Amino acid sequence: MTTRPTDQDPFDLGFEAEDEFASPAAAGGGWRDGGSFADVPHDPDPFADFPPARAADSDPFADLAPLPAAAPSPPPRAAAGAPMEMMTGADGALGDVSVPRISIHVFCARPDTGELIEQVAGDRRMARATLVVNPGGVQAAIDHYQNQPTPSLVIVESLDPAPELLAQLDRLAEVCDPGTKVMTIGSANDIALYRELMRRGVSEYLVPPFSPLQIIRSITGLYADPTAPFMGRQIAVVGARGGVGASTIAHNLAWALAERMQTSTVLADFDLPFGTAGLNFNQDPLQGIADALGQPERLDPVLMDRMMARVTDRLSLFAAPATLDQDYDIAPEAFDEVAQKIRAAAPFVVLDLPHAWSGWKRKMLIASDDLIIVATPDLASLRNAKNMIDLVRQARPNDAPPRLVLNQVGVPGRPEIPVKDFGEALGVPPSLALPFEPKAFGQAANHGQMIGEVAPKSKAAEGIEQLARLVARREPPPQQKSSLFSGLFRKK
Repeated sequence: MTTRPTDQDPFDLGFEAEDEFASPAAAGGGWRDGGSFADVPHDPDPFADFPPARAADSDPFADLAPLPAAAPSPPPRAAAGAPMEMMTGADGALGDVSVPRISIHVFCARPDTGELIEQVAGDRRMARATLVVNPGGVQAAIDHYQNQPTPSLVIVESLDPAPELLAQLDRLAEVCDPGTKVMTIGSANDIALYRELMRRGVSEYLVPPFSPLQIIRSITGLYADPTAPFMGRQIAVVGARGGVGASTIAHNLAWALAERMQTSTVLADFDLPFGTAGLNFNQDPLQGIADALGQPERLDPVLMDRMMARVTDRLSLFAAPATLDQDYDIAPEAFDEVAQKIRAAAPFVVLDLPHAWSGWKRKMLIASDDLIIVATPDLASLRNAKNMIDLVRQARPNDAPPRLVLNQVGVPGRPEIPVKDFGEALGVPPSLALPFEPKAFGQAANHGQMIGEVAPKSKAAEGIEQLARLVARREPPPQQKSSLFSGLFRKK
C-alpha cells in the first residue's frame, strides 16, 4: 500500500483503487487478520489543524454528497393470489446463526438506542452472549476503560460530526485491549466517513433506523467462520394436541420442499417410540435419529450420511426407531447438538416433534427459524395452541409469530369452531386450512406415499404446496416441459 502524505485529504476522491481498497491488515496487521481495533496504526488526524469554529466552506465533506437514507426496498410483486409474506426476500432464506459466547458492552448516546439494545439482549440468538448497556456514548466508553479491561466487542454510539467522532475513536483505541472489536453507531450516512472508519480498524458502522435483527446479524457477521458450513433453515412442526395430524403435515411439507421447491431437505422424526416417518415413506433404515442421539459427539457429515435414508434425490430421512425395546433416556443437550449438526446438511430441515412436553422440545420450538402449529377446530386445540403461541411470542420477541395450520376441517357431524373465529381467538390467522379428506390421506398412508403423489390435484396437495412456498419464501421453479421428441434421445 502506498504511503499517504500526512497533508493529503483522506477523503479526496482522486484515489488509486489499489490504495483505497487495501485492507488495514495489508498496512501492518489489524482487525482483519485476527488483530483488533487497538492494533490498527492510525494516520495523523486529518482534522487536527482545523480551528474550533470552522466555516462551512472548510468542511472536508462539503464536496461529497451524502448518501440518501437507506429506505427499505419494496418487496417483489407476488403472484396472483399468493400472500405477500412469502415474498420477503433472502433475509430469511437460511437459518440465523447464534451469537458466540462473547461479552458485549454498549455505550448509547440516545435512550431509544438503549431500548433497542435491550430488545437485542432478550433475543434467542443472544443466549450465549453477555450484553451490558451503558449510557454516555463514546466518551463514557473512554472513561470506563481507563482502568478496566475491554470485552470482546464494544458498541459505541455518537451523535457528533465526523471530525469529533474520529478523534473520539482514536482516544478509544488507546484504551482498548488487543483483540477487542469496535462497532460504531453514527448519524451520518456517508461513504467517505465509512471508508475512514474502516481504515482506522472499526469493525462495523451502522446508521439508524435499524431493527434488533440487523444488529444481531451484524454481530454474528463479525465472528463468522468462513470455513464453517452454512446453517439450514430449521422448521419445527408440532401438534396442539395428539391426533391432529402434525406428523402427516410435517412429512408432506418436507416432501413438497424437496420435490416441488426442488431444494435439498432433511426430515428428522424425533418421536422415538412412535414415529411414523419410516412408514409414511415406506422406509425401514437400519440406523436413524436414535443412533445419532446416542453418539452426538461422533456425528460428522460422513456418519450422518450413513444414518440418513435417501427417500428421493433431494429428500433425506432421519427415521425414528418406533420400538419400545428401550426407554430412550437421552440427555437434553444431545437433542440440541444433533439438531445443530443436521442443520448443516441441507437448506431446509423439518423437525417432526412429538406431542409429549419436555425441556428439549421447548428449547427446539424456541430455537427454530419457523414454527408450525397444527390444530383441529376444537376447544382443546384452541387452548393448547394459545399456550404455545404465548410461550414462543414471549421467548422470541423479534421473530415472526408461529404459523397456524388447521387440519381436518369439515368432519361430518362434528361441531367445529369456525376457521375465522379460531384465528381471531389466537391472534394468528391460519396460514392453511386443510379439508377433511380421509380417502386421499388414507390411500397415501397405506401406500407409503405423500398426498402430492397420490392426489396431486386435490385441495390438500395444493394447500401443502402453498405452505411450502410460505416456508421457502419464494415461488417454485418452473417445470421443464417435455418435448414431443425427447423420448427418442433418452439414454437407455
